[in-house]
Amino acid sequence: MIRGTIDKIAGPLVVADGMKDARMFDLVYVSDYNLIGEVIELKGDKASIQVYEETGGLKPGDPVTATGKPLSVELGPGLVTAIYDGIQRPLDKIREEAGDWITRGISIRGLDHEKEWDFVPVAAVGLNVTGGEILGEVPETKIITHKIMVPPEVSGKIIWMSEAGKFNIDTIIAKLKTLDGSTIELPMYHNWPVRKPRPIAEKRAPEEPLITGQRVIDAFFPLGKGGTACVPGPFGSGKTVIQHQLAKWADAEMVIYVGCGERGNEMTDVLQEFPELEDPKSGEPLINRTVLVANTSNMPVAAREASVYTGITIGEYFRDMGYSVALMADSTSRWAEAMREMSGRLEEMPGEEGYPAYLGTRIAEFYERAGNVKCIGGDRSGALTVVGAVSPAGGDLSDPVVQATLRVVKVFWSLQAKLAYARHFPAIGWLDSYSLYTDNLKEYYDKELGTDWVPMIKESISLLQQEANLLEIARLVGAESLSPEDQLILYTSRSLREDFLHQNAFHEVDTYTSIKKQKIMMEVIMHTNAEMKKAIRGGVSPGDLFELPLKEEVARMSYIPEDRLDDIEAIKEHINSQINDLIEKEQTA
Repeated sequence: MIRGTIDKIAGPLVVADGMKDARMFDLVYVSDYNLIGEVIELKGDKASIQVYEETGGLKPGDPVTATGKPLSVELGPGLVTAIYDGIQRPLDKIREEAGDWITRGISIRGLDHEKEWDFVPVAAVGLNVTGGEILGEVPETKIITHKIMVPPEVSGKIIWMSEAGKFNIDTIIAKLKTLDGSTIELPMYHNWPVRKPRPIAEKRAPEEPLITGQRVIDAFFPLGKGGTACVPGPFGSGKTVIQHQLAKWADAEMVIYVGCGERGNEMTDVLQEFPELEDPKSGEPLINRTVLVANTSNMPVAAREASVYTGITIGEYFRDMGYSVALMADSTSRWAEAMREMSGRLEEMPGEEGYPAYLGTRIAEFYERAGNVKCIGGDRSGALTVVGAVSPAGGDLSDPVVQATLRVVKVFWSLQAKLAYARHFPAIGWLDSYSLYTDNLKEYYDKELGTDWVPMIKESISLLQQEANLLEIARLVGAESLSPEDQLILYTSRSLREDFLHQNAFHEVDTYTSIKKQKIMMEVIMHTNAEMKKAIRGGVSPGDLFELPLKEEVARMSYIPEDRLDDIEAIKEHINSQINDLIEKEQTA
């Protein structure tokens, strides 16, 4: 232990004397309150410490104790369904001990060391194992089987293996003999530093999409499993709702939701909804495959940075088991603001808009921890997908946090206030957003949806782009003055916007659309466009076509349940019938 004393206090920053043997990012305990902090700068025997708790009441001369270990999280059975603060203290346990408010200096371990779990061994005595290999399994919830792995930096020969039984996580389940002849005892959990990426065998390009059930995302701007996405937007444009929707419906096996500096009432919605929501695949409560990290705006600012690293370390751990993991960070702007505040207190040279010069590096390091990977210690593949919401002031996309994020992520969902004010949700702008995974995913789409899916999506995006140009002309001369073909472009584009891209998150059917239903819906809209084009060339008036009853059928198809997709297919026949009747009527007139 390294002991020093407080020399200076500036909000969450504490400067301590007598710390010459301390190391960067060492975990420290500050004052007699035992406040948790982390060394972020060393000058001579002085250490600058960011404290993850309220520093009110501290004074110069108070003791500071460095542990010599980095800030780490406990990884093992008990993570799933847990709700943590930014430094992996379980909020339910804090409430039991301290009531509704987090008491300063309260120290509770991240995992429950008393609870017993059903352990089933997988490895056998005599086997040579390396980091990442699976020793046994614990059925943690009905959805998630927790794989007990050899810690990443440990290897050796198994000389003893526990039998199946009911144990707590401190129970030794295996003993290894290392190359130097020493014996290592392995319990059911291990610690890992949050700032250190967990090792992988290989990183690959995403090969399949993360199906979210949100049509504008899955069809137009898909996100690959193991990919990265940025969701910037002004206040009220629906960033948090999109994050909630992705957490609820994305086809990831594990979800990590990090509420980083967001309002307390938004996190309350998550905490109340997730135990009640049903997982669409298993029928179990959604919380049974979720870990929540809640670090709201009224919690100490320094803990925001820790919460992001805590969340992604837990995500990497489940990825190493071979699971597909989705991490939602809401919002990385609050994390960047915490960095800016600490940088200012350290009196560092400010960069753009006062953010530290290393802002871009920190953001890149965070997103680089995502990936579709081959796991160490076996022939397993896992994926960690990261979606970060960004809250630029006034929705300004030139904000340094947005620009630094866009340089490293491959999907950009641009939320627009004008769409939100027009009650169009999700308010993702189809002309500004993009996905760089489309080419990677083409093989998957061709196999699962047919070779016509990608060309159909490109055609629909082209129609929306043409609409943007035509609307300017229509405002000047009126839509009726446009050519029949241009009027059809406006009609089809409106159908794409209102009947396909618009989605009601609060409707029990429309909140989620399978990729199969999305294809059928798109086929109906584009089939309508093709048939109307033929009719116009045959001399039918656009006005007569646009008044056909088929418009109502197309508008209602998003509310048709998944088990009645034949009803949507049948709309094509109705379209053909109505348009053919109109053509015959025109020819006999």
